[in-house]
Amino acid sequence: MSKEKDDLYIIKIGGNVIDNSENLYKFLKDFTALKGYKILVHGGGKVATQLSETLGIEAKMVDGRRITDIETLRVVTMVYGGLINKNIVAQLQRFGTNAIGLTGADGDFIRTKKRPVKTIDYGFVGDMDEKSIHPENIKKLMDAGFTPAFCAITHDGEGQLLNTNADTIASALAVALSKLYHTTLIYCFEKAGVLKDITDEASLIQEIDPDYYKELKEKEIIHSGMLPKLDNAFTAIGCGVKQVIIGHADNLGLLNDSKPFGTRLSKGV
Repeated sequence: MSKEKDDLYIIKIGGNVIDNSENLYKFLKDFTALKGYKILVHGGGKVATQLSETLGIEAKMVDGRRITDIETLRVVTMVYGGLINKNIVAQLQRFGTNAIGLTGADGDFIRTKKRPVKTIDYGFVGDMDEKSIHPENIKKLMDAGFTPAFCAITHDGEGQLLNTNADTIASALAVALSKLYHTTLIYCFEKAGVLKDITDEASLIQEIDPDYYKELKEKEIIHSGMLPKLDNAFTAIGCGVKQVIIGHADNLGLLNDSKPFGTRLSKGV
């Protein structure tokens, strides 16, 4: 009889948490209080853009996506993999989580491919596939008592670092590790969850299944930046992830009391 799989939380935070020291302090304290296995994934916030401006490097964006030329890659590697990642790790150690800060190159945990040039050249940006994550290596790290904290930098196996979307990294980690754990993927951001009215926190949608998601898209209740996040989430659920939660970072602590928070995405019937 096979051993029952352990639970694993994979939690992604964005710039709204990273850029505010009080928000980050509370989140990391709540993260530490979560029992069992967990992985943190973080983006970069405003610091990379601010440093680029200081260095005279123009931040180029297309449809909200950063163009990563070689100078920008140097900046995001310094900021994501250095300043932000190590600050997060130091704070987690303060609270009692034995965290280890990582890029995808460390331990060959996350290997990506440079995005091919089509109509737009995104530069040194990494795209993921089903072989990008090496879950057994990550499991060894967690079995040794460490909590991984991944930044949004990966590698191509040929010595090249690549800037990679943190939402996509979190989703891919959840899918790959679902073979070894019961994985729950959590996206923490500045809203209560998925809202029917973006200006009204009380319009929270507590549960969404694929059919309801299709309806919400058709009525354009959900659009723009929320679409890729939800597309990633439903792809993850379809590939074995137990559940996906999208909610406010301040409410993460509710999980410790087994209370629901945010929007829960499910397979449906």
